[in-house]
Amino acid sequence: MVPFKFKPAAGLPEVLIIEPEVYIDERGWFLESYRRSEFERHGIPTEFVQDNHSFSARSGTLRGLHFQKPPAAQAKLVRCVAGEAFDVAVDIRKGSPTYCKWVSMKLSSENRVIVWIPVGFAHGFLTSSAPTEIEYKVTAEYDRTLDRAILWNDPRIGIRWPISNPLLSSKDAKAPLLDAVDNSFVWAKPEK
Repeated sequence: MVPFKFKPAAGLPEVLIIEPEVYIDERGWFLESYRRSEFERHGIPTEFVQDNHSFSARSGTLRGLHFQKPPAAQAKLVRCVAGEAFDVAVDIRKGSPTYCKWVSMKLSSENRVIVWIPVGFAHGFLTSSAPTEIEYKVTAEYDRTLDRAILWNDPRIGIRWPISNPLLSSKDAKAPLLDAVDNSFVWAKPEK
């Protein structure tokens, strides 16, 4: 049996929605959240260098939109282990045919969906239950000097968040618009 189903996100095919096979019996359930060979086969790197765990005590907490610049650009493998979140990825690669486009998905401890967000995409999420815990693996270690944020409600991006007045950190509340952020990602046309 294949332990995962991989499908491209509608409109942003580089973002992958991953549904793990869940094995349920009278004791509860079991799933594999990562298998190197399967993820590698679908183009997801085999080396993750840091795991992050975010706890949000309140519903309506928004974290994002975040990314890290090269040489410490991060791809992320994200899942919700408790609660529920509205998760968003935004293409910020200048020159990309999908530049400024976004995709959202519901991540929850019930649906157990995992999302792959490649380098060149900003990421954010809004909690829709309390508490909510998000875990994510990243391909580069955190570097404060390369950490960047984009304003969560940038009108050019136009994300349709489920609420209009989220709980934000001061960093996220003061983040610049996409056009003003220090962003060096440039799209490279895939080789055939």
